[in-house]
Amino acid sequence: MIAVDEVLSQAMLSLLDARVAIYKNYLSLDRRGKRTARNEYVCLRMMTVSGVGPIPALTFKAAIDDPARFKSSRTVSAHFGLAPRRYQSGEHDNPSRISRAGDRDVRATLYAVANSLLMRTMAGSQIKSWGTRLMRTKGRRRAVVAVA
Repeated sequence: MIAVDEVLSQAMLSLLDARVAIYKNYLSLDRRGKRTARNEYVCLRMMTVSGVGPIPALTFKAAIDDPARFKSSRTVSAHFGLAPRRYQSGEHDNPSRISRAGDRDVRATLYAVANSLLMRTMAGSQIKSWGTRLMRTKGRRRAVVAVA
């Protein structure tokens, strides 16, 4: 088809050239991201968890920035909106869904990593067995949020 139609040939060849240039830039950025994750101690520790690659590790590290500002892991989860919303008034104490406060992209990344850990990885770990027990009692989505 390209050999027959010269207009189509020019359009397709320029589109293919643009695709090659974009792909080369993507490969360059991917190598830089992997190299950066390999040189960061926190990222290396996170990548020991199955399901966590260089991109989620770098996303989490960039979002946390200074870990000293958090007293515990519960405050980190609340910072990203993974803690349950609560309605408390007098004798009422109703826990609700997650608050969804904070950075949406980090929350989505943590959720994807936790889902990968629970659903796709075959290797066993303490956090996976805890999440699996939660899945049986609370359901898959709540267990994934808890693991995240």
